[in-house]
Amino acid sequence: MNKRRLGKTGFDISEISLGTWQVGGRWGSPFSHRNADAVLNTAVDEGINFIDTADVYGDGESEKAVGRLLRSRSETIYVATKCGRKLNPHIDASYQVDVLRKFVEDSLKNMGLDTIDLIQLHCPPTETYDRPEIFALFDTLKKEGKIKHLGVSVERVEEALKAIEYDNVCTVQIIFNMFRQRPAEDFFARAAQRDVGIIVRVPLASGLLSGKFTINTSFGKDDHRTFNRQGEAFDKGETFSGVDYAQGLAAVEEIKKLFPAGQPLSTFALRWILMFSQVSTVIPGASKPEQVQSNVQATKLPALTEEQMQGIRKIYRDRIWPLIADEVW
Repeated sequence: MNKRRLGKTGFDISEISLGTWQVGGRWGSPFSHRNADAVLNTAVDEGINFIDTADVYGDGESEKAVGRLLRSRSETIYVATKCGRKLNPHIDASYQVDVLRKFVEDSLKNMGLDTIDLIQLHCPPTETYDRPEIFALFDTLKKEGKIKHLGVSVERVEEALKAIEYDNVCTVQIIFNMFRQRPAEDFFARAAQRDVGIIVRVPLASGLLSGKFTINTSFGKDDHRTFNRQGEAFDKGETFSGVDYAQGLAAVEEIKKLFPAGQPLSTFALRWILMFSQVSTVIPGASKPEQVQSNVQATKLPALTEEQMQGIRKIYRDRIWPLIADEVW
């Protein structure tokens, strides 16, 4: 497994890592500790040493599964978790120092840890980025030995740019894929200047870029790909990267023509992200061990050709950008 430096954390982490939203049972299936253990252990077996979780995934069960993994393995495994999405309502006024502190302490208990490698604010409202007391809390927690580093998971590029103005923000987790290319236009360079690590989430546009879906594919009623296509439950951009499903499928068919048959489109989609040197790691999710094994194959692919890179850019510009140009991502 190839490693990349996670910004000013100094961690050398696997360029393909693991996101655990699916492991947490939020994609239409109930949480299964047995399945979670299988997925997590497969990830480590494949050379992954960075796991991203959150306190809301499976209402803490995902964090508990990560804790079991750490106790059962001898390898060095870096763990990132997130806090803030438990707030109800999830608005700026709900972000309070004492509440966030309790979230961090609860995560430590869930995972059985004394210190969290990376704690991330979990897509806070835009207004929260203008409150230095929220970010200062994590300096205090670092002095207390409860965390090592602070990061932020964001919905929008503008939020990412605001986040890195804080010196203690070491990483930004952001949506970036063939359908969401805007972060590479300015943010990547600005992050590199500040030595901020970039963690790429939703790399396959909720599975659209796996190339396996059709217009007849159905998703469970509890799967966000059913109930959040227009942002009914949370940010619209989290589901299919905010792209209309049918038009996204049409774009995928064009993308497939750029690559040889026989290799899953998902591996090329991940390899495309790794073409950007500013990216520290990509965290595709996996609901079963076989998906982890497929994802890590992206590290073994050769670099994409200039023709392929330009082809993807053209499809994005012609087919995708007109659908999302009015959004604020």
